[in-house]
Amino acid sequence: MAQEIKRLPTHIAITPDGNRRWAEKHGVSIFSAHDAGAKRVHDVVEQLIDYQIKYLTLWGFSSDNWKRSNDEVAEIFHLLKAWIERDTPWLHNRKVKLCHIGRIQPIPQYLQSAINQGVALTRNNDGMTLALAFNYGGRPDIIDAIRRLMDKGVPSHEVDEEMFSTFLDTNGMPDVDLVIRTSGNFRQSNFLLWQTAYSEYYFTPTLWPDFDTKELEKALQSYSERTRRFGGD
Repeated sequence: MAQEIKRLPTHIAITPDGNRRWAEKHGVSIFSAHDAGAKRVHDVVEQLIDYQIKYLTLWGFSSDNWKRSNDEVAEIFHLLKAWIERDTPWLHNRKVKLCHIGRIQPIPQYLQSAINQGVALTRNNDGMTLALAFNYGGRPDIIDAIRRLMDKGVPSHEVDEEMFSTFLDTNGMPDVDLVIRTSGNFRQSNFLLWQTAYSEYYFTPTLWPDFDTKELEKALQSYSERTRRFGGD
């Protein structure tokens, strides 16, 4: 049962960091840590559905993560496929709409197919929108938006912030209210650069596989106690 929080965000973005340090801490393989992290995603999504959070963006794989070993990248791909195939029917039953943000073409075809099938199945759901940021980076997102503007031939004098936002991968979603980053790192790491201009940030030293119900409630409670001014007094 979700704890009562006075004021909840509309859009939460999460950087689930710390799987590899969790593996080292517990003396297990990186694959086991990523698997534990994937299971934690289910728990967090379930809790946020109970809180009736309207938008959630989860960063599953950065466009910079290709720098990791081929074995680890392949493991992450297979885990995501397994997670989608396992959890999409459950998401569909909970009226969650799954979408993908990021460059899908470099992703292996088997994973593209799994993502596209999950998106298609949940397309008409009207509950939470769950954006899976996979092969995503904030700078590539902005570059791709500029390319779309140019390809469409939009005159420069017609471009403003509102219009530009419609060319980003997150078109149709509001800007992020709360960014949660686990594992103790205090950086943005190229995540949703445009969409987080006025976001509140919550950093926790907790490693992602340990980010349980109580830790999530701490983040939401912290957000509810803040005053958002958006550049005003």
